[in-house]
Amino acid sequence: MSGQTKSGERAAHILRGAVENGSFTSDSGSERQACVRLNAKGLLRRDKKNADLWFPSQKLLDSAGTVLTTAITPEKTGDRDLAKMPALAAAIERARGAFDAGDVDLAQFLSSASYEEAKAAVSFGRRVKAKRELQEKARRLEADALYIWTQCDMHFAEQWEKAIDEGRVLKGRPKSVPDENAFTAEEVGLSRKEIHEARKILAAERRQPGIVKRALEARLAAGLEPTRANLRAAVGTASATKEERGQNLYETPPEAMHTLLALETFTATVLEPACGRGAIARMLELADYSVILADLVDYETADQHGELQAVQDFLTSEPPESGSYDIVTNPPYGDILNAFVAHALRVYRPRKMALLLNLNFLCGFADDDRNFVMDDCPPARAWVFKRRLPMMHRDGWDGNKASSRMNTVWFVWELQEDGTYGSQTITKRVDWRDYLPEGVDVSDAESEAA
Repeated sequence: MSGQTKSGERAAHILRGAVENGSFTSDSGSERQACVRLNAKGLLRRDKKNADLWFPSQKLLDSAGTVLTTAITPEKTGDRDLAKMPALAAAIERARGAFDAGDVDLAQFLSSASYEEAKAAVSFGRRVKAKRELQEKARRLEADALYIWTQCDMHFAEQWEKAIDEGRVLKGRPKSVPDENAFTAEEVGLSRKEIHEARKILAAERRQPGIVKRALEARLAAGLEPTRANLRAAVGTASATKEERGQNLYETPPEAMHTLLALETFTATVLEPACGRGAIARMLELADYSVILADLVDYETADQHGELQAVQDFLTSEPPESGSYDIVTNPPYGDILNAFVAHALRVYRPRKMALLLNLNFLCGFADDDRNFVMDDCPPARAWVFKRRLPMMHRDGWDGNKASSRMNTVWFVWELQEDGTYGSQTITKRVDWRDYLPEGVDVSDAESEAA
């Protein structure tokens, strides 16, 4: 099991391996240190002869109960599989009790394991088209487990920040803290990356108490799955200051829009849900489309009639009715991207949607939303720019102008007559220079990629 360690909460992974397999072998210094910490917490027992062989303690086995033995598997039994959820609900209650009692390592293990099982239940219920109330119950369990898990992460983030304040966190070389006083990521139970993410969520919760709970409830209210990825996206975006969020604005170059408008047509009214300062909207309006403007940030962008943009979180928004608008946008990248595109296809279900994305969006397998977008609802066409677009500099950037190193694509989804987005993507290479209006000149420095 230890050879299969993936990026994730180290302590929870170790405990799960010990329970599932009856033992866990630590094969690195960091795993050994984490096991020693869990041994001190009374959750693992060390083999008397092999210092790297660990067994689950009776306390761990008693607490784990059936959370790992009632995994909901895709058997062809319809709603009966979802009848196993009471055992999962009991495991979540044990996780809540452990957290309230201060046993955060145990709470993290139980809540993370319960989250994975609830996630499997949601996926299975969706596949077999289980009754709505059962699917809602599975999503509720997933949200409850995720909330406890996130509370554990925030607790560990607080420990880390306390250690920083006390000068017990190592800072580069030579060692800034004596070994006996050092506080490491292994002691926290998270990787450095996870500590960073946990601190961001903790900061968001401090600025807006209850934001984690509200984000989860918003997903449930919209009938959507409350996944860990979506929680990070929602909380991370909502918690940033206006100035910080403004740094994520990269205006779309007109060369991209000239190409799209030459190759695709849309319905008379188009939604631009990440409008920024209106780079895409202005081009759409010049092509005689009406544009509905919206963005998470209030840029006070107005359409040609003076109508100001809406200020909204796209991930929690809904259309007047499914298929109300075509969508054209350059969506926000980073953690929110996959959830953004999946929300558009699940909830808005546009007749046609064009998104300007990195060529790498074709790849990836670890994110459920990315798999849904590219495998279950593949784009009909991918217009790949064989010549890189002029650089999209960050909003407010006043440094040196550089050429782009990103290969970009207009991905175009189109709803078929059978109500699906089809099953294949036609890929074609295009040169944006072929679509520039007559008389438009672009300097070589701006148009050629490094």
